[in-house]
Order: sequence, then structure tokens, then C-alpha cells
Amino acid sequence: MLSTQEVSTQDVEGQQALIADAPFSSLATRMHQMFPELTCAEIDRLRRFGEIGQWHAGELLFETGHTGPGMFVLLEGRVKVYQRDGIGREVVIGEHGAGHFLAEVGQLSGRPALVNGLALSAVQALLIPPHGLRALLVAEAELGERIMRALILRRVSLIEKGAGGPILIGNSGDAQLVMLQGFLSRNGHPHSVIDERDEDALRLIEQFAAQREDMPLVICPDGSVLRHPSMPELATCLGLLPDLDDSHVYDVAIVGAGPAGLATAVYAASEGLSVIVLDSRAPGGQAGASSRIENYLGFPTGISGQALAGRAFVQAQKFGAHVAIPVNVKALNCAESPYRLELKCGGHITARTIVIASGAVYRRPALEGLDRFDGRGVYYWASPVEAKLCKRQEIVLVGGGNSAGQAIVYLATHAAKVHVLIRRSGFEATMSRYLIDRIRSLPNVFVHPNTEIGRLEADESGLATVGLKKPLPDGVEHFDTRHLFLFTGADPNTDWLRTCGVELDAKGFVLTGTSADGVATCDLGTTVEGVYAIGDARAGSTKRVAAAVGEGAAVVAQIHQLLAVSAGEAVALGA
Repeated sequence: MLSTQEVSTQDVEGQQALIADAPFSSLATRMHQMFPELTCAEIDRLRRFGEIGQWHAGELLFETGHTGPGMFVLLEGRVKVYQRDGIGREVVIGEHGAGHFLAEVGQLSGRPALVNGLALSAVQALLIPPHGLRALLVAEAELGERIMRALILRRVSLIEKGAGGPILIGNSGDAQLVMLQGFLSRNGHPHSVIDERDEDALRLIEQFAAQREDMPLVICPDGSVLRHPSMPELATCLGLLPDLDDSHVYDVAIVGAGPAGLATAVYAASEGLSVIVLDSRAPGGQAGASSRIENYLGFPTGISGQALAGRAFVQAQKFGAHVAIPVNVKALNCAESPYRLELKCGGHITARTIVIASGAVYRRPALEGLDRFDGRGVYYWASPVEAKLCKRQEIVLVGGGNSAGQAIVYLATHAAKVHVLIRRSGFEATMSRYLIDRIRSLPNVFVHPNTEIGRLEADESGLATVGLKKPLPDGVEHFDTRHLFLFTGADPNTDWLRTCGVELDAKGFVLTGTSADGVATCDLGTTVEGVYAIGDARAGSTKRVAAAVGEGAAVVAQIHQLLAVSAGEAVALGA
């Protein structure tokens, strides 16, 4: 059985990766960065960004689960910061006095507080609201850097403690629990997990009269209970979804928060455009599932996909981009301008320009009964959640691209054996050389060329056997395993575009750079003016993170040109 703390500690690697530096240093050695004390001169520089307020002894400055008002810079008095979870357990995190500031990275966008802040005596503080905090970080470069670093490190510390997050109760192999853990981990949100066989879990299951169909059970920080929730239900309970204003017209609406979409958000928001980013799962897209990217420019020791995406996510919020996750886009209505994105949850987003950065979805092999193994032995990415499930076990992985290679290297540090199945005779045509060399050096990785899966077999616990289409040279016909990782390519995530005039190629990728008379151009515009496509969803794109980021920067320049022309035409009409 795993206790809450044990599970939380095992998840730290992936959760830190979302926003922390890599390689990671101990938070204990960075307390001076996490809780710096500001000088009187520095506090004076901050005064223009907020207003001074007074709080009585015993009064809460901020409360877990309630919208955070911003960053508090303490001028007088002391404040106790403590965690209080959904079942009433309290843990003191620290006490702070004059010269300290209270906030974490969620306050860049006014997210719900993850901890309580209680005035121990009469308190006077400078309260800087989220919009003021973002302005501060941009205007005060050196001081803003120190504050930003502290905000990020505090979130990492809260993740380690599971502070302020929901409690998940269930079976570690349950597909829904794995999905919820992955969602919270990839979004950098604190949480803790209790195995349903644990004494504490049994007591809570009895207390809430939970039945088998209610599992996993989720207890939110405010004490409310969710029974077998979906990702949107959990996100709503945690206050992760921002209020979406149907009447507001954005300059840019970006569908997809992968490297291409986040790059667009950073460049557009930093240049003064109003931006919203929508994604159905988490920042990073497919790249966010990469355990370590070692050939991305400027990171000689490598960086995880989560870390890269997490930094971009925070950066976009710093410049004021709105991010809505998880939100599914149902359709694009481009019959008239401004354009409308219809959402599956109801409502819509209106914007002058649309950027299609929805990437691709992993291709599912044509295997009978594959659906019933989703999250119950079959996985399409390799995060710490999945790695923990297959620790010291024998696993099978299918795929020969870079994503597969990164997963092989990562999973080999957890699994007893990794059997890799590829249809080709080798990796050379599909994988970077550094990954090929790394895989060859791993003693517990066994590559089987010219091999395909033929069938999947189950027992009462889930996946039990991966059968092959033809025997291996040594006569092996199947592998007894409970864990199969599929990295078999991806298809464009563009079904939501079928009802508008954006032209797709035969495979569903978005066509760009073709003028009305059919002449090829160099732009990223689609066949609908004001609608652009970048990243993996675009026909002819280079499937590399750096290329996606470059397209994100390039499309902003083209959006500026379009908006400038539109503004000029509006002025001319007014004249």
C-alpha cells in the first residue's frame, strides 16, 4: 500500500519538471531564493503596482480554494501560511513578517489560492493584484526576475507537499485515476493519492458512502467530493478554468498549447495583442510528454518536454495571455469576422484572428479490443505516472521515432526490461543519432526489428499478453506484459475544422501558403483570411519543437500585418 506522502514523493520528478530548472537542485538549498527579503528601497519601487491594506489579527488574507487576490508585500505584522486540505488536515508551511512577499505562480492569472494566509497580528501590506503583478515583472527586470523565481519555486515546494490540491482515492491501476493524475501532473497542480486499500482511504470511502462505480473518489480542497470525475469536472472544482467572456473580442485565439501555440502566445502577448490559448489537456502537446529533449538549441544538458512547456506557459501568463485548460473546441465558425470558436462545454470565443496549433493525436493501431485497455495497460506517452506503474516490470514499446526513443531511454530507468518493436530493420531513417546510440548502450533494452503486434490478450486485471504477427527469430510468439506503450505516429487534430472553409489535404493537415489564384506563397495563412496554421497540424511542417516555436514567432508578424491593414481600412471607412 502507498501512503499519501509516498505517492506524492514519487510524483515529484514529473511535477517539478513542469516549472523547475533542470537538472533539479534541492529546494532546501534554495530557501534564500524561495523566500527573499525585500529592502525598503525595493518595496518603494513596488508601491505603484498595488494598494496598501489593513488586516486584523485572526483574519485570513487568502484562503485555499478561493480566488487569490494577488501578491501581498508585508509592511507590518506577521502572517502564518498553512495548508488545510479537503478533510481538515492542517500543516504549517511557515511564518513571514515585514519585507517578505506572499504569493506563488498561480497569482499571475488570479488562480485559487493553494494555501491559507492567517494574520497573527495586525497586518499592513501592499496588495498587488494579478494585472499589477504581471506589469511589475515586465517593468522591473532585475527585481521581477527574483520575484518570478520565488513564485515558481514555491509552486514546486507545494507540489512536493501535495499542498492545496485535491486528494485522489482509488486503485493505482485504474484508468480514470491514471488519467486524472496525468492531468494534474502535466498542469503542475499539487495533489496527493491514497490507495483505496489504505486505512485512511477505507475510512473516507465509508464516510462518503462511495460505491465501486464512484471510484476514483476526489476530495477537493474546499471539502467537496467528486465521484468518478472527468478532467473538466476536476478542473472546474479546482478553479483552473477561467471565466470565458463571450462578449470579449480577442486579437488572437490560439487552439493548442503545444510549443507552437505557446510560442505564438508569448510573442503576441508580449507585443500588446490580446490573446487566449485553448487546449483540451495540458501545456506542451506531444512534446510535453517527452522525457528529455537533448537537441533543442540552448540546452546542452537537455530539458524535459514538461519543463520546456511549463516555462513557456508561465512566460505567456507573465505577458497577460489568457489560458483555458481543459477546453475542447467543437468547431470554427468563419462565415463572418470576427471569427467564433464554438466550445464543446457550451459558449464560444470570438477573435479577429485564429491560429490553428492543435497539433496531432497519436495514431491507434488497428488492434481488436484496443479501446478496453486504454489506461489499463496501454499508454500513449511515458510520464512519471506511467513509469511508476511499470517499475521493475517487463514492458513492450512500439515505435521508432524520436518520441519513442525518448520514451525508451526514460522507461529503461524504471522497467526491468524494455522490448521495442519496430516494423523497419532499424532506427536510422526515423530517429536522431544521439538517441540511437543511447538506446544501444542500455543493457535492459531489447530491439526487435521487422516485428508487429498481432493481438492483445487480457485477464481479470487488464492487459496480460502482447502477441506478435509472426514469431521472432528465436521463436518467441508473444510477451507476457501488463504494460504496452504505443508511439506509432500521429494524425492531425483537425476534425473541428471540417465545417468551415479552411482547406485540408487528403490526410487532414491544414494547407497554408497558397493564394486565391493557387500560387504558392511563404506565409502561414490558410485559405481563409485571418486564419493561420502552425506546428504539426500544418501540411508540410517540420516535426521538430524548434520549428514549431519558429512558426509561432513568424505567425505573429503576419497577424500584425493583417490587423494593421484592417485598422487602416476601418479608419478610411470612418473618414
